[in-house]
Amino acid sequence: MATKTTFFPVGNGDMTLIKLGDEAGTTILIDCNIRQAADGEDDDETRDVAADLRERLNCDAEGRPYVDAFLLSHPDEDHWRGGSRHFYLGPLKSYSDDKKADSEKRIVIREMWSSPIVFRRASKEHVLCEDAVAFNDEAKRRVKANRDGNFSVGDGDRILVLGEDEDGKTDDLDPILIKIDEMITQINGADAASFSAQLLAPLPGADEDMEEELTKNNSSVILNIELAVDDSGETAVRFLTGGDAEVGIWELLWDKHKGDPSVLEYNLLQTPHHCSWHSLSHDSWSESDGTAEVSGDARSALSQIRSGGKIVASSCPIKDDDNDPPCWGAKLEYEDIAEGADGTFHCTGEYPKEDDLAPMEFEVSESGFELQAVPKKKAKSSAAAGPAVLTSGLVKSWGSSGPARVEKEGGGRYA
Repeated sequence: MATKTTFFPVGNGDMTLIKLGDEAGTTILIDCNIRQAADGEDDDETRDVAADLRERLNCDAEGRPYVDAFLLSHPDEDHWRGGSRHFYLGPLKSYSDDKKADSEKRIVIREMWSSPIVFRRASKEHVLCEDAVAFNDEAKRRVKANRDGNFSVGDGDRILVLGEDEDGKTDDLDPILIKIDEMITQINGADAASFSAQLLAPLPGADEDMEEELTKNNSSVILNIELAVDDSGETAVRFLTGGDAEVGIWELLWDKHKGDPSVLEYNLLQTPHHCSWHSLSHDSWSESDGTAEVSGDARSALSQIRSGGKIVASSCPIKDDDNDPPCWGAKLEYEDIAEGADGTFHCTGEYPKEDDLAPMEFEVSESGFELQAVPKKKAKSSAAAGPAVLTSGLVKSWGSSGPARVEKEGGGRYA
């Protein structure tokens, strides 16, 4: 089994699953956006992404579906919608779904990956939704469990804290703290030979002006994830994901890493903020009448694509109109980046067809990420979870083939 990365069609939102090609089939889920009409409860044509997700997950010895790690890039509703409905938050000893049907059992999060900064930077203008409050409460519970247990805890209590908080609040969390530019080298406490990830953001506020700039979007977790085909650790490729990080953050990252742009290299990019123009420009696309300027530094940061690389917009279909996100102008920029590297641009809201969506699955191979054919269509239903397995995992190499630049494909619409 080879490592796979799956983008689910969730409209303007993110839900991305990495399933490693190790013996355990270790899973990492980045964000969740399961709309009410998309979890099998409503009789409509919305893709049942809840079932799509569940059929790709493993079950533990008690028959409980789980992800080995869950990363919340930032607490906007379109990145954690349906979270409290579909995921179990609390100590495993209190899990109460064992007698329910497999499709109704909440998914166990063995290890949470969360930044305290994104929650601290919430404001009156950027309030936390109910699901995000529940996630934050669970993160705090796990941090306390780690402190109380001298950082020796089990499944369901593990957490990685991504980035240092202000006023020394995370100074005593070294065993579970990942600082900016450090590597994540384990998943759920276990080494993973086919995985590693470098934490690039959220950036700490350097001054008062920076703090004003660092809203929830600009406090998004940015990871450059290195993946191998399997436990051999060979054929390492990179997946760059950055939540809703906007132009100012990408400018800062370019200024920081332009001396060694390999830090930003990728074979697969998830376009920030659902292909928004505001990840590439300080100007408004809809108000510019075609004169909006692209930030050269932000574009440089997002242009470190390797030969044959893929760029994916997790968004509604992209049309030539004033909507943002997704933005037609941003799509053109990403297509141009891809064209320079003999790569391709894709949109989840148009795959394989705008009126017949399916998860977009890429498999890691010797040549990079290969888009897989869409399986034969299944009837809308709640899928049972997979077989019980044990986790494994270690992080090894960080490097490989050099950068290039991207190809044209796609078209779309906002809905």
